[in-house]
Amino acid sequence: MRNSEYFKNKKVTIVGLARSGVACANLLHRLGAFVSVTDIKDDAQSRQACTKLCFSEITVELGKHSQDLIKQADLVVISPGVPMDSLCVNWAKEFNKLLISEIEVASILCPAQIIAVTGSNGKTTVATLIGKVLAATQKKVFVCGNIGNPFCAEVEKMRGGDFVVLEVSSFQLETIKDFKPAIAIILNLTPNHLDRYNNIQEYADAKKRIFMNQDQGDFLVLNADDQLLNSVPFNLKSKVIFFTKQEGSNPNQSAVIAVGRILEVELGKMQKVFQEFKGIQHRLEEVAEINGVKFINDSKATTADSAIWAMSNISSPIILIAGGRHKGIDYRVILDAAKDKVIHAFLIGEAKDIIAADLKAGGFAIEKVDTLKEAVTKAYLSARPGYAVLLSPMCSSYDMFTDYEERGRVFKRIVLDLVQEVKSHG
Repeated sequence: MRNSEYFKNKKVTIVGLARSGVACANLLHRLGAFVSVTDIKDDAQSRQACTKLCFSEITVELGKHSQDLIKQADLVVISPGVPMDSLCVNWAKEFNKLLISEIEVASILCPAQIIAVTGSNGKTTVATLIGKVLAATQKKVFVCGNIGNPFCAEVEKMRGGDFVVLEVSSFQLETIKDFKPAIAIILNLTPNHLDRYNNIQEYADAKKRIFMNQDQGDFLVLNADDQLLNSVPFNLKSKVIFFTKQEGSNPNQSAVIAVGRILEVELGKMQKVFQEFKGIQHRLEEVAEINGVKFINDSKATTADSAIWAMSNISSPIILIAGGRHKGIDYRVILDAAKDKVIHAFLIGEAKDIIAADLKAGGFAIEKVDTLKEAVTKAYLSARPGYAVLLSPMCSSYDMFTDYEERGRVFKRIVLDLVQEVKSHG
């Protein structure tokens, strides 16, 4: 690692005890920092997270935030899910504390070349494919961030000459200071997270921070076909590479090809990776088929555009399961894609009333239910052979689940239990 003495003897308070917070706490303790973690929740999930802290010397506070933990700190690490108007952020600003994200911590230490991917849709797929392309050229590559392990959990394994591909969100980018990817990719911009941002411009400004520290030796890869992205003014120092949807490839593959060309990867090797790619978990993942009804796990679809993409890639009639925590988006944008394709929608979570109101002009049946299990069961009973039951939530998962991965796992478990139940009844 680089700068391994940087955090030694520093007092660090980490706000939020999700995966990235736990990984950051363990790493900084190993590097000689005095670490405290604080989480506003005190529930089974947060207590389970505490068991993953590897050192008893780490101070843990659950169920509240104490001002003293911020006041005594040399720096404060904010987890992505913590709002920028929260008490801890306000205290950190009041006491003039350095306020950074987990990816900033890891980047200070990282000797590998950083490739960072952001955008409203497609981040996970593109980051995964870039990782596979680099691996195909015999490079040592780590794919992390919002996908796989947190950056802090992997950085100690990295060496000079390695690559790290990061999927990064606007939330993580809000608190970077010196984070500087050698290659930054912005795939697209669509209205998203408007529960956190006042308008699309604020959201775009957060995304643009991905290249704010780049210089003439770095690359910024942008989608030439994205109207909203191209309407945002950029003040650039890095070299800009535009990608566009190419014949025989989708936009995600085109972005990967643009990165591969920067790194001088043969096109044939990239195309071979695309041909062998089986997709990612929780993104149009076919779980099972029961009496001719397919069940598809698209839990990763946390935006309306992602759900549109899913519906456009399913040829059969769809029973849609959607809902979760509202992010301020307009669900009416899916109506054209849903027309003559969605037969019935079962809605769950905090956003179900808003989604129901937005979709009422869709011409399909809408039913609000209390649990994902109820949604799956009723969807199956409503379906006919040749239909697809699609979980494509268009919302974040935090009202009912830890993250989209847990939501996807629960969906798959419910479906597989239903398979056994149907079998047992002949």
